[in-house]
Amino acid sequence: MSSDLFLHPWDERYHALVAKNMLEHPLIPTLFETPLRNYDYRMWTYNHVWLHKQPLTLWGIMSSFALFGVNTIAVRIPSILLTTLGTIISYQLGKQLFNTRVAFFSSLFYATNGLILEVTSGRIPTDHVDIFFLFFVQLAVFLAWEFAQRKSLLLNLICGVCIGLAVLSKWLPALIVLPIWGAFVLHSKRFTFKEFIAYGLILVLPIIAIVLPWQLYIRSTFPLEAAWESSFNAKHVFEVLDVQAQPWYYHFTMLRINYGELIYLPLLWFVYKTIKKRTNWKYWGLFIWIAIPYLFFAIVQTKMQGYTLFAAPAVFVVLGLFIHYLIRFRKSFKYKWVPILGLILLIGLPIRFTIERLKPFHTVEIPQWQVDINSLVEEIGKQEKVVVFNVNHPIELMFHTNCTAYNTRPSDELAQKLYDKGYTIYVIQKNQSVREEITYLYYDSLVSEI
Repeated sequence: MSSDLFLHPWDERYHALVAKNMLEHPLIPTLFETPLRNYDYRMWTYNHVWLHKQPLTLWGIMSSFALFGVNTIAVRIPSILLTTLGTIISYQLGKQLFNTRVAFFSSLFYATNGLILEVTSGRIPTDHVDIFFLFFVQLAVFLAWEFAQRKSLLLNLICGVCIGLAVLSKWLPALIVLPIWGAFVLHSKRFTFKEFIAYGLILVLPIIAIVLPWQLYIRSTFPLEAAWESSFNAKHVFEVLDVQAQPWYYHFTMLRINYGELIYLPLLWFVYKTIKKRTNWKYWGLFIWIAIPYLFFAIVQTKMQGYTLFAAPAVFVVLGLFIHYLIRFRKSFKYKWVPILGLILLIGLPIRFTIERLKPFHTVEIPQWQVDINSLVEEIGKQEKVVVFNVNHPIELMFHTNCTAYNTRPSDELAQKLYDKGYTIYVIQKNQSVREEITYLYYDSLVSEI
């Protein structure tokens, strides 16, 4: 799924281009590296300084470019690596919380989950940002459990570092780890009240140390863009943005698609078990990990399926725990076929959705627009001071070349101004073959297209 030789829209192409530009200046994220016409800094799909996402994912992709070159596969290598490690962490988390059977099924569901695979491959929003966020939240939760068991200052600090990195991936929902950390510490019964407070304060220190510098930096260096993006993030809660309107129960409905139609049964069973074991804080930690994201994003007006992805590892542990229950107590069922059918459906239904997402028997062809861009790349090469107008996919073209590209035609005044500055100018003529589309503009007193 990650081998598509083209960038996907919403949002991979933007992340890829910004990361490419950051190779030259890691602390200045830009979309249009050299804007040649007026732009609105509030339009994240068309601006210059690009603060629409926190920087960690962009730095990760940038590092991949530095190692493997600027290409579409390199965009996805960090996500592939993190989800591979995430499968291992899922196993370890399930093992430490419960047993190896729960661990096996937790990692199985993680490794075969269609949504995670699609997001890893950049095919759906918000692609690699969600993967970085998922990974560091998951790792932080695992370290929180290990800290609670070992009472290790180092593990607590590393847990705080991971929370900070999660915030630098996708902002404040990463703080979900804090109440989970509290539940795990209470479960261990190894801490006095003073130690609980002291270690909690120590946990917060690396979070602040990692998160605060970037926020202060962008607010002082790019005040307009930073202030706008901050307000734009808040608008997601109260307004429907980017045409992402869904009913309040959207994320609960998506549970059946992302985890199988029977997912409601193990979740309701787990809620019952959590209430029944009301003093078992281990259960409450998992409950918090699932319940708070789903309840919070039910209230948020802008809805996208990736918003709750960071709760997936907890869902997988619950699924593994329920399967463990069916296997362990299978003989106590009146009808022996019930647990067997349950096992088949709990495993088979989500894998069915994965196959539908993966499309293993369908060849993904390179779209015509990418073929056209490849031809343009051959014409333009790595020339400097080139601008292309009227191209359908300007973001992708800028990723593959050093040009500046726009999807509109230039005014005569702008074209003359750029020509005078020494730019080579191309205007794409529609409904022609690629080589005929490239039109050089020469200027005397008037603009003429040749």
